[in-house]
Amino acid sequence: MQDSFAQKKQAILNDISTNGPDNLDASPKGTIDEHCIAIINLINSHRDMVTTSSCSGRVSVYLEGIQNKLVSKGNEGRWIFVTHDTMNLEDWYKTIDFQYVQEYPSSSYETRSILYKFEALILHVKCRNQSMANKLYSVAMNCGFRESGIGSNYNVAIRTSIKLDVPIGYLGDDNTYRCFVTENYLKYITNVSFDRFKENFKKLEQLYQAIEKYIINLSEPSKDSNDDFDESKCKSFKSKGWESIEERRARMREEGLRKKEELKKAKDAAEST
Repeated sequence: MQDSFAQKKQAILNDISTNGPDNLDASPKGTIDEHCIAIINLINSHRDMVTTSSCSGRVSVYLEGIQNKLVSKGNEGRWIFVTHDTMNLEDWYKTIDFQYVQEYPSSSYETRSILYKFEALILHVKCRNQSMANKLYSVAMNCGFRESGIGSNYNVAIRTSIKLDVPIGYLGDDNTYRCFVTENYLKYITNVSFDRFKENFKKLEQLYQAIEKYIINLSEPSKDSNDDFDESKCKSFKSKGWESIEERRARMREEGLRKKEELKKAKDAAEST
């Protein structure tokens, strides 16, 4: 008979193994972030841990909902732009039909603000017991994830405070996106976000290496664990074309250079006409 943790882990691995464009999850993106795949596989290879949710870090432009309190995320709030990857961040503001204005709304309470956000890596991991939760929490804290904590049922939230959250506009009466900062300012906070992403991915790699060294390589299965769960669910997730950290880094570099070259060609073509 499987114990309750093994049963829960098996169900989560079943969901992970089938996640993809044809089977979206409940997150805004709908699929697991590529940058999280390596660490998800690492954590889930340990019998006493399983990931329950993740975000590798993202930039978003969010329109607040109709407010019934100071800040409202619901009530028709929506993402105008979201990316988890720096390749999609360059000149993002040119993809949105902003109307640049110099006036500010008269009331912040009655106005639906447009917020530019950088949000760092977050991982939620369910552990078998308090001992395992304590180990993972200690590793995360030592890697600089100072916002981490242990919740109920040995659930560990791994978080860091690298963030950016600034208002850049509001929704006009005619439902237009009105931006009260300049393109130069948007370019500036975009460059700040590139730095945030760089630090974020550096911390992600540090966390991966620390979990591998201090938990995976040094741990033995818990006394409470058993072998009665299907490890093929981990393997099937790995076999869907997922990459190692080194492979992904090389691919991202090549794609970034290719996109840069395409943008240069398009700019040259526009200037020649």
